[in-house]
Amino acid sequence: MKLLHTADWHIGRTLNGYSLLNEQKHAFEQILTIARDEQVDGIVIAGDIYDRAVPNPEAVTALTDMLKKMNLENHFPIYAISGNHDSATRLSSGREWMEYTNFHLNTFLEETFTPIELDTVQIFMLPFFDPLDARVYYHHQGLDDEKVKNIVTINDAMNLIIKDIIKKFDPNKRHILITHFSVTPNKDKEIDLTSETTSKVGGLATLTTEQFKDFDYVMMGHIHTRFASPNKNIRYSGSPVKFNIKEARVKGQSKGVDIVNIDDEITRDFKPITPKTDLIVLEENWDTLCDQNFYTKQPVKEAWFAITVKDFDRSEHVQLNTRSELEQIYGTVVELNYESNSTSLSQQDFTTDITDLSPEKTVSEFFQTIMQEQPSHQQKQLIETIFNEVERDNK
Repeated sequence: MKLLHTADWHIGRTLNGYSLLNEQKHAFEQILTIARDEQVDGIVIAGDIYDRAVPNPEAVTALTDMLKKMNLENHFPIYAISGNHDSATRLSSGREWMEYTNFHLNTFLEETFTPIELDTVQIFMLPFFDPLDARVYYHHQGLDDEKVKNIVTINDAMNLIIKDIIKKFDPNKRHILITHFSVTPNKDKEIDLTSETTSKVGGLATLTTEQFKDFDYVMMGHIHTRFASPNKNIRYSGSPVKFNIKEARVKGQSKGVDIVNIDDEITRDFKPITPKTDLIVLEENWDTLCDQNFYTKQPVKEAWFAITVKDFDRSEHVQLNTRSELEQIYGTVVELNYESNSTSLSQQDFTTDITDLSPEKTVSEFFQTIMQEQPSHQQKQLIETIFNEVERDNK
């Protein structure tokens, strides 16, 4: 059996006000071509299909067209789950007819325990959930109230869920899991979450590879780089598009999808995706940025640029519109920052994409700016609780 593994499409995402929809459509067409060329038996989308719980109409139309092309026109089975950016309720709308076309979509925890049964493989699809979802589910299952109260973290919930999934294993088949969380090799190691802009409410970074050892292969979503994969059988596909400046700074990390062959052995083959408009990060002084010998080596007018002007002396450029000058040379500048030797904020000008920050981080940085001190542990917990409730209300 051969599956295409992708995740974190975030349809509807923007970068500093610039729509990424054309980039996402371009990436999708390549994914579809790869699926055809490889003659895959199905396409896995491991969560965060939309960028927000309430997507705009353009995003809904775009995703609908993509799903129709994959499933109805090209007849690829789809195995998809909701991620933490998706609304479980909204994403599942219309699912009554989906399974008739081999479109399998799980958005609620209780659906996890009914695997997709194929000739030689069982596919378990575990969508993103938080500890409260698990407490509600196990309460309805008749679990002792005291044990339900002990489900405090994602780690607590996952231990119970995996145990119940294993009970469904057919010993004569391979066992594949599709899910959407942060998984580390061990509990003491942290994953770089700079590419994932959402909250880590409920201890998303507490899961370890040991918890998933009974599965033959785990197809992950949530982290936007495949290099965060904790081992050879628990893999992130990464996102198909660069979504922020932090991702663009990392050299050599091309986007793409995995082709996973499930046979006597399980093998994986990475297939790269070429961006329609690349995102280039430049960090140089003003003279270098304006030097023809430098900028002619860049993909000017063809890529998007995030530029940091280093050693910037504002007094030397009082009459100059620096953004306009740079845009005349480079084309679209999606982010422009200035660095000077001065520590005075008045001599610096920042254009920062706050979507790179979690809601909690945004509030914490605002608090620090106003109060000139970090929020206390209790205040951070309160902020986290508030955003957890807001996120649940939006679903």
